[in-house]
Amino acid sequence: MAMGTIFAFAIYLIGMLAIGLICYKLTSNLSDYILGGRGLNPAVAALSAGASDMSGWLLLGLPGAVYASGMNQIWIGIGLVIGAYLNWQFVAKRLRVYTEVAKDSITIPDYLENRFDDRSHILRIISAAVILLFFTFYVSSGLVAGGVLFEETFNLSYQWALWIGVLVIVSYTFLGGFMAVSWTDFVQGILMFLALIVVPIIAVNEMGGWDQLTDTVGQMDPSYNGVMTDMTLMGIISLMAWGLGYFGQPHILARFMAVRSPSDVPTARLINMGWMIFGLYGAIFVGYSGIAYFADNPLANSETVFISFVQVLFHPWVSGFLLAAILAAIMSTIDSQLLVCSSALTEDIYKAFLRKDASQKELVQVSRLAVVGIALLATLLAMDRDSNVLDLVSYAWAGFGAAFGPIVILSLFWRGLSRNGAAAGLIVGAVTVVVWKQLSGGLFDLYEIVPGFILCGVAAILVSKIGPAPSKTVTDDYDRTEASLRSGRIETAG
Repeated sequence: MAMGTIFAFAIYLIGMLAIGLICYKLTSNLSDYILGGRGLNPAVAALSAGASDMSGWLLLGLPGAVYASGMNQIWIGIGLVIGAYLNWQFVAKRLRVYTEVAKDSITIPDYLENRFDDRSHILRIISAAVILLFFTFYVSSGLVAGGVLFEETFNLSYQWALWIGVLVIVSYTFLGGFMAVSWTDFVQGILMFLALIVVPIIAVNEMGGWDQLTDTVGQMDPSYNGVMTDMTLMGIISLMAWGLGYFGQPHILARFMAVRSPSDVPTARLINMGWMIFGLYGAIFVGYSGIAYFADNPLANSETVFISFVQVLFHPWVSGFLLAAILAAIMSTIDSQLLVCSSALTEDIYKAFLRKDASQKELVQVSRLAVVGIALLATLLAMDRDSNVLDLVSYAWAGFGAAFGPIVILSLFWRGLSRNGAAAGLIVGAVTVVVWKQLSGGLFDLYEIVPGFILCGVAAILVSKIGPAPSKTVTDDYDRTEASLRSGRIETAG
């Protein structure tokens, strides 16, 4: 490994830790630590949402899927773009307003409890349980990606690679909380964007241009060029259904809640969607180029195609920063997920049930300890070297999308959704994903987010219709939110 690559990597890691130290000085209470005091500007909110969303999956999982199967994997990208746009268009602004109206909620479980005036805390308990279950798998997927990166780049053992990645990520998340996570995500998002523009352009050029590349791939196997190759209607639905997941991802929804003002949402949406479209299709072209470039020496692990390109096409200094982009993608998601899990344990369990009178200083300390504990648990789950990044991500993505997605949408747009309806939907969505994942063959080959999303919505609506109606307090908050959206001013109770 050239010293230039190592030095470039070191500069990047030191920069991330420096941001953590700076944000440590700016963090004084739990709202600062969990939500950054609702002070994100549009650019930081947009790139932070994008970077925390895409993770190592964008630079390892997606290029690997295209390298292994060809252009039929493009349906994932189409579904994600549609889902992300709809999320920004219809959910972002309303959620930003409603979470402030609903007693200034700072987490999704907090929002659901306040939205439905749930004094039994049942929604908080169910939500926290879903978050801790699925984020453990999600964090593990990122750690697996980090292990692959360090193993391939520095010839470290997989276990050593895991612990190095955990140490760096936990350090700045532990110190600076949400603000550190958001600003590091901003830097990481820029780095990922540049990498996904530069690498496919150089790779395609090395193959003699786009026409030559498609000819070469077609001569190898024409099926690689077909977007419909081996695709069935169920297969297309399954791939595009990834877009449904956006409505229920707590780490993405947290960016909507933290944006500086509802009026900043359109600008943030434009920045995020531009970043996302170029990034997704850059990742697809990296995988597609790899089919031809590595034809004579096929890669043992398809998910290393981006890493392999960086190592063979670029000067060691440039290679170091491009490989840091992979680490950036991994870190930007894990840090956000650790913070959401931390908030679930601190705000939704510790403060709600164990220490209702805990000081702000105590809550921040508990949050930091929770970050360390969850990271250790996820590391133990990631010890399996044969784990597949895409498989782990798809399971967690489906779990959140099916459990929270319909409930978030209904809570924002339907005045008649009740607490019992929301609780039923959360349980049915999560359980459907867990059970469906264990089944296979025929209809059960459909991506589990589809049945989970549908059954969650149906359960929530049916239980709301047949059970007790929402209280006047709940409907008054809904009406206050609608008035705030029309007037442009947040109208709180009293």
